[in-house]
Amino acid sequence: MSDLPNCPECNSEYTYQDQQLLICPECAHEWSADASAESSASGDERVIKDSNGNLLQDGDSVTVIKDLKVKGTSLVVKVGTKVKNIRLVDGDHDIDCKIDGIGAMKLKSEFVKKS
Repeated sequence: MSDLPNCPECNSEYTYQDQQLLICPECAHEWSADASAESSASGDERVIKDSNGNLLQDGDSVTVIKDLKVKGTSLVVKVGTKVKNIRLVDGDHDIDCKIDGIGAMKLKSEFVKKS
């Protein structure tokens, strides 16, 4: 039996170590062994970063860095659209916000930068 932690993405118990990285063979997630020790010590605090690596928090203002099509409509969120007062949530899309002219939206943090 191994004393390696379960995968943080899929919770698989079949992780293995390759030099400084821990790897999950089921979902192909890789993470640092040092980061794993730190995260288990700090609890389940979720960290969400923008496309530039800046830490995002509730209430921040962000700018969209790519044209985003709105599913089910012909609307497009244009590059440079500023979104105020974001709310961070769990899930695939980690930002809840309201965009002027479009309404309530869910965005992925990889498509925004902190402004």
